[in-house]
Amino acid sequence: MRILDRDATEQALPWQSLIDALEQMFVGDCVMPVRHHHAVEVPGETAATLLLMPAWTPGIYIGVKLVTVFPDNHLRGLPAVSGGYLLSSGKTGALLALIDGGELTARRTAAASALAARCLSREDASHLLVVGTGRLALNLIEAHCEARAISRISVWGRSAAKAQALAAEARAKGFEADAVVDLEGTARAADIISCATLSSEPLIQGAWLKPGCHLDLIGAFNATMRESDDLAMQRARIFVDTRSGALGEAGDILQALQSGAITPDAILGDMKELLLGKVQGRQSSDDITLFKSVGAALEDLAGAILAYERTVQPDPSTTP
Repeated sequence: MRILDRDATEQALPWQSLIDALEQMFVGDCVMPVRHHHAVEVPGETAATLLLMPAWTPGIYIGVKLVTVFPDNHLRGLPAVSGGYLLSSGKTGALLALIDGGELTARRTAAASALAARCLSREDASHLLVVGTGRLALNLIEAHCEARAISRISVWGRSAAKAQALAAEARAKGFEADAVVDLEGTARAADIISCATLSSEPLIQGAWLKPGCHLDLIGAFNATMRESDDLAMQRARIFVDTRSGALGEAGDILQALQSGAITPDAILGDMKELLLGKVQGRQSSDDITLFKSVGAALEDLAGAILAYERTVQPDPSTTP
């Protein structure tokens, strides 16, 4: 069995290969049951949550991500979220690899956004605005720069100091990045806006979106959170990673549906339909496009398979 820690997982998941692996998995025959949520009592503390996200490709691979969320871990100086990914043979059930769940999740999430941007953003998009300064932010910068020829990167966060630190980290990796304090002004100028926050109030206003803008929403993963307002949803051509996920957990969409700002048919397609050409993404250079994701187990499986296959040594007996 292979054990891939955070560094090994990162090295095994180069962006372009991961983006391509996600594309292949979205259009393939992956089986993806509904994720399981379990409340876990913690005596004297806030209840924890156990999440199980299974997926498999029949006869080839089967995997499951186990994620624990312990809200009071901040009292111990520990991260609230921990996880791991178990990859097994889809033919024998034999365990093949244990992969760092946090790094896998961060990279596949950013890669899915880049895949959507490759389908939906203008080909000449060059200015990226990243909203949020958490773990995903640098991954989003790296992944989006694989999808489009980005020449300017702006970073905004509630903490100016964290935004400046993230921009400096991005510059150290060779990106043209700067921290900004004027969210509205920068959003009005950006070609791609990528949001990865836990906001419960809209950060991006629909009135700010210029013609041709692509809005990428990957934070706000439950019904009480949102990163965009109703007008943004009304002005945009809306696409999602999966319909079941979007209609079950995506606060941006659920709250716009509840207010009557949009109806379910405003969701023009999911990632599979988009990649297969069953729905049309951008119809004109002036279209505003929007991609909302809450994550899908097939993305984890695609990343886990790629990481495993890139690290396992070929069997000498099968080498020509």
